[in-house]
Amino acid sequence: MIALLGLVPVAVWLYLLAGRGMFWVMAERDDADDPPAPAAWPSVVAVVPARNEADVIARTVGSLLAQDYPGSFRVVLVDDQSSDGTAGVAQELDSKGRLAVLPGAPRPAGWTGKLWAVKQGVEQAATPDYLWLTDADIEHRPDNLRALVARAECGRLALTSLMVKLHCRSWAEAYLIPAFVFFFDMLYPFRWVNDPKKKTAAAAGGCMLVRREALERAGGIDAIRGEIIDDCALGRALKAQGPIWLGLTERAASIRPYRGMTEIRAMVARSAYAQLGYSPLALVGTLVGMVVVYAAAPAIAILAGAPAQAYGISAWAAMTLAFQPILRFYRASPLWGLALPLIGFVYAMFTLDSAIQHWRGRGGMWKGRAQAMGQT
Repeated sequence: MIALLGLVPVAVWLYLLAGRGMFWVMAERDDADDPPAPAAWPSVVAVVPARNEADVIARTVGSLLAQDYPGSFRVVLVDDQSSDGTAGVAQELDSKGRLAVLPGAPRPAGWTGKLWAVKQGVEQAATPDYLWLTDADIEHRPDNLRALVARAECGRLALTSLMVKLHCRSWAEAYLIPAFVFFFDMLYPFRWVNDPKKKTAAAAGGCMLVRREALERAGGIDAIRGEIIDDCALGRALKAQGPIWLGLTERAASIRPYRGMTEIRAMVARSAYAQLGYSPLALVGTLVGMVVVYAAAPAIAILAGAPAQAYGISAWAAMTLAFQPILRFYRASPLWGLALPLIGFVYAMFTLDSAIQHWRGRGGMWKGRAQAMGQT
């Protein structure tokens, strides 16, 4: 009986390695190919929602204004009622009239704060060919917009999205941040997202180039106004309008560090229960699944006898192998692969905490505001 149980994690990891779009290889990267430049460069407006970002906004907006884009390009920053002088810091950077700083209006019922700010920015942008939706703590290399537009035009994409490189320097970040991307890619295999024949759709909210006409056909930002996981909701809406693309990048990076596990927990807990549809049954199923996928193999490897022990070791080795590509991307030690079972346990606890915060009326916290379903 124990031997049969030992085969369960082996079967699970064989499926994950071979049956989930080879997600773990992390092959979908914006530097893996070089799309040709378009015959004419379309117009682009970057929309940046910002709330109390004075400590990073100069680097963010500065990197946008420094883009070497050959076409028409300007930036709209929506100051979502900041109390730290975010708007003033940003305004000082505009020397060529390419930046508009828009004071955000009070948030109406039914909208998340970020999406309400984005909607106002989109309206201010008027009618460019593309909207570049990016977060206020993301710094871009000067060639990022040029590469994004080249890819979008070459593939006639409705949405081109980059999973920006998250801040990963501290011990806590090395422990948990590569796994965040690993789990996201497992849930939404990038290869499947990029395949027009697959229904899987997702996006990464830090950097999304949106074809304006496709967004309008999808109902605009209004169509996703209450979504906590707004990037994936936008991905679903736009994949119905045309092909989309999602990949890793080193051309854009998050510049806000996570000060310890508490801040990483808050980042994960903000949306984890929303991902489960606020379902207690789905929560229980997820926690049980995390035990089977991550905890069972090392437990069997350490505690069971032969032949079950060999099965446990094999499954543990498989997950360690699968974790290596994302560890290399983040230049983290390959030994973190051995800790994936423990990392999985920590993320399971973050997911449970997300549900608890929702039940306490603090679900979907963003910039001090609870935004989850029924709490807006």
